[in-house]
Amino acid sequence: MIFKNPLTKKLIVFSALLFGQQIFADPLFAQSITIPVQTQNNALVLQAEKNKEVSIIFFGKKLADANEYSQVPAAYKQTGDYTGLLNSAYTPSGSRNLVEPAITVTHADGNNSLDLRYISHQLTKINDNVSLLSVLLKDPVYNFEVTLYYKSYFKEDVIEQWNTIKHTEKGNVILHKYSSANLHLKAGSYYLNQYHGDWAKEMQPEESKLTHGIKTLDSKLGTRANLFQPSVFMISLNKPATEDEGSVLYGSLEYSGNFKIDLEVDYQDNLRIIAGINNYASPYTLKPNEEFTTPAFLYTFSDKGKGDASRKLQSWARNYKLLDGKGSRLTLLNNWEATYFDFNESKLAELLKDTKKLGVDMFLLDDGWFANKYPRNGDHAGLGDWQENKQKLPNGISSLVKGAQANDVKFGIWLEPEMVNPKSELYEKHPDWVIKQPKREEHYFRNQLVLDLSNPKVQNFVFGVVDDLFTKNPDLAYIKWDCNAVIFNAYSAHLKNQSHFYIEYMRGLYKVLEKIRAKYPKVPMMLCSGGGGRVDYAALQYFTEFWPSDNTEPLERVFIQWEYSYFYPAISSSNHVTDWGKQPIKFRTDVAMMGKLGFDIVVSKLPENDLKFCQAAIQKYNSVKPIIWQGDQYRLSNPRENSVASVMYVNEAKTSGVIFNYLVNNRYGEGSKNPIRLKGLDPSKKYKITEINLYPGTSSPIDANKTYTGDFLMNIGFNPDVNSGRTSVVLQLDEA
Repeated sequence: MIFKNPLTKKLIVFSALLFGQQIFADPLFAQSITIPVQTQNNALVLQAEKNKEVSIIFFGKKLADANEYSQVPAAYKQTGDYTGLLNSAYTPSGSRNLVEPAITVTHADGNNSLDLRYISHQLTKINDNVSLLSVLLKDPVYNFEVTLYYKSYFKEDVIEQWNTIKHTEKGNVILHKYSSANLHLKAGSYYLNQYHGDWAKEMQPEESKLTHGIKTLDSKLGTRANLFQPSVFMISLNKPATEDEGSVLYGSLEYSGNFKIDLEVDYQDNLRIIAGINNYASPYTLKPNEEFTTPAFLYTFSDKGKGDASRKLQSWARNYKLLDGKGSRLTLLNNWEATYFDFNESKLAELLKDTKKLGVDMFLLDDGWFANKYPRNGDHAGLGDWQENKQKLPNGISSLVKGAQANDVKFGIWLEPEMVNPKSELYEKHPDWVIKQPKREEHYFRNQLVLDLSNPKVQNFVFGVVDDLFTKNPDLAYIKWDCNAVIFNAYSAHLKNQSHFYIEYMRGLYKVLEKIRAKYPKVPMMLCSGGGGRVDYAALQYFTEFWPSDNTEPLERVFIQWEYSYFYPAISSSNHVTDWGKQPIKFRTDVAMMGKLGFDIVVSKLPENDLKFCQAAIQKYNSVKPIIWQGDQYRLSNPRENSVASVMYVNEAKTSGVIFNYLVNNRYGEGSKNPIRLKGLDPSKKYKITEINLYPGTSSPIDANKTYTGDFLMNIGFNPDVNSGRTSVVLQLDEA
């Protein structure tokens, strides 16, 4: 296929892209082929060069005329690219490359070089909003190929990128590195906003300017991989982005195990982002015709600041990724802080009555209900032995489920099925099911070890734990799935090749979760991992919500939930009212309402007015939760920059909203001295603002009869009158 007229060739290429046809490279092409991946506002543009190498020639806000993308490279007069691979779409190693590769292999004959050239590409329109581009690359010398996939979500400006790797060489190929994505950005400077943490200190932000060389974000923990550093991050171009201004990219790997993200500012002053599974201790032996699929790397871009980028990501998550993201959630009462491990049927019977009295949907029984030979009366024993403890629950879980139904509430239960205590029957019967080095001393995390999910027998056991509970108790309404330990002394008695361990563990976990969801597709499940240790969009395909942190101190939660909200929607965030901290019950409840509300308190010990407040707050929450869960979120006042934190949720029609305001600085005289400018409203509409969640016996200084235009509220603002006597103020906004 030879085109004498370059314009004719270009029209055919773009027509094929539009209608989902496949384009094959022709060795006689006189010009390069431009392949744009366009969303509503942005574009990632690939180009197959004359020599068939595929590069990234543009990323950012899309151009009005797609034909002009081919002119972009000529506009830059930077230092020469001695390799021709600096902006490669998937950088191979061992040939001409001099920078960080996306893929490194050893061929069956021992050769370590790789060259990837364009063969064809195909664009498939999945529906009116979603498209999938595939680009096939092959090594011209070896029978080795990589297919790059770009799944774009037009309205949300989100792209998911992954690839498949396979070969037909005469022997095995070793994959030393196998990244999911390889991006190339051009700007004057780059600012990284990353996160770090530990137990009860999740999502601590740090921003820094990227300098030449490589900055790496990674985890080698095996499970609970986000404990010290989550895989979510932001990159601001030219200057640090603010909430409403600046160009910013959000990135995250959809993977629950070890990850690695390399951020390299090269000698041309461009930024290369290479993200994927951490190849630490994990060279992968790929057999002929075996296909290795990498997890998806997720990203979105906005030239209107961090808030706009987060709303795009939240909308995408609700519509496409989070399990039941457009559905409902159950409010609950958890027994953990009321009883810890010390409970029995009579205590739980009273708590079931308290659940109904409080007005929530469900009672959740936490840790401590199982094991007999080594009773689960603390965290040193019993984990892995998932039979009801006969002393605590002589009539079993079924009696509690029936007791909940008698109180007109649902019943949920806590599990940690991936883990085992050395002091357990499971450990005694199946020591080969446990991850531990046979010649090393055992090292524990929370007095426990991890089960080897690379082993199909263990996968069946873990599935059986869940399946058995539902088989015996079909009315069970909820699972809280915990994962508290990281992997020490990584070793599988099942695997012959230990370098496959970390990958096979995650494959095993996902197989179990897929099997659970195939049989129980609608049961709500909380993703809990000692807090936020396993929060990512691969896991959230199987869970309806996640537990951000074991730190439920409400002032701390303002900060933690604020940072999580950049990447995850409110409907996915489980927030509980507990006795942590010195804040009053109103403050604690208001903070927990900014997501999926739950309680972990001793209801019977609440003062009368505290109970009345909670009951009324739950009723109000049930009326406004559609706005919080499905509305657009706007951060109005940053707690790290101001004495007052303020967050707003607005429905799609811009007719209703909820605004949460908190005093986060207790110094003398601090409060909302200036009006807080609202966002996301219709400037021509008129609105009334009413204070809700008032504590019994108090009145509001806010005049609910006044009306304001959206224009006034967004340009002048509204003062919630937050002060030391009103530390938490929740406002409801409605069209007048």
